[in-house]
Amino acid sequence: MTRAAVFGTGSWGTAFSMVLADAGGEVRLWGRRAELVDAINAKHENPDYLPGIELPERIRATTDPTQALADADFVVLALPSQTVREQLARWAPLLPPDAVLVSLMKGVELGTCKRMSEVIREVAGVPETRVAVVTGPNLAKEIAQRQPAATVVACTDEEVARRLQKACHTSYFRPYTNTDVVGCELGGAVKNVIALAVGIADGMGLGDNAKASLITRGLAETTRLGAALGADPHTFSGLAGLGDLVATCASPLSRNRTFGYNLGRGMTFQEVVAVTRQTAEGVKSCESLLELARRHGVEMPITETVVAIVHDGKSPRQMLRELMARSAKPERWAL
Repeated sequence: MTRAAVFGTGSWGTAFSMVLADAGGEVRLWGRRAELVDAINAKHENPDYLPGIELPERIRATTDPTQALADADFVVLALPSQTVREQLARWAPLLPPDAVLVSLMKGVELGTCKRMSEVIREVAGVPETRVAVVTGPNLAKEIAQRQPAATVVACTDEEVARRLQKACHTSYFRPYTNTDVVGCELGGAVKNVIALAVGIADGMGLGDNAKASLITRGLAETTRLGAALGADPHTFSGLAGLGDLVATCASPLSRNRTFGYNLGRGMTFQEVVAVTRQTAEGVKSCESLLELARRHGVEMPITETVVAIVHDGKSPRQMLRELMARSAKPERWAL
């Protein structure tokens, strides 16, 4: 039987715990709040993030990282991307020597511009063959409701990817393997920024042509950055690229799209933050992704526009005019 430790009792950490348990694994779900952990164990439900959804008996929650990590085959990290370095540093001495570390996070670290797998390798002191990524069009609420979904499990070691694939393959959750970790992570991170842009456009009342253009040109930005960093361009036409981008830009369940929508309809940044319960990763990662792009000489005009609106306080309508006024180019320019 596979044993997994899942760190993070938010909606995605809890939903992925359900997947692992439904696939036959035993899951220890770590949370920092004792009251939520107690509620999960007593009611078999996460009342804060997935109310009304019954959790499998194979899931037990704990606030003790040592208990969560005991004999774990997989250590799954479902934490805000900007906090994972600090939190993982506390748990690193407790990690089982052969456990595979799995990132569910879709962000890029501020300051270092490192992808989450890079942060995990650095902090835990493990080789890339022990770090895997799960990414794709995986809206947590739908998966918790056991609606059909597909995903990508990526690791540079294909055998490790296959082991993780087996550990999370259920009747409703279909994982595909990939060895392009760079491309898979960038697809998951950049799509959050593009979803902010699409949400802003929707909040402004713009039409489907505008939103389709943002999604398509956002995919081009992602592919340009990926190519500069050595990713396989084909990755971005798959689940980790286009699939995740479409789901995040189109669904009202998307945190980033919702955050952008509220900005587009006139709320201030502080007002949107006040009504946002869960982390919208693109809000912070847009800055680190833009910095990463500049370091590699890659133009990302939609990402620049999002940073200007979210962090520089620029007007969405002003930035729309500037985006549309850019010089005309061939569609495959710089690809």
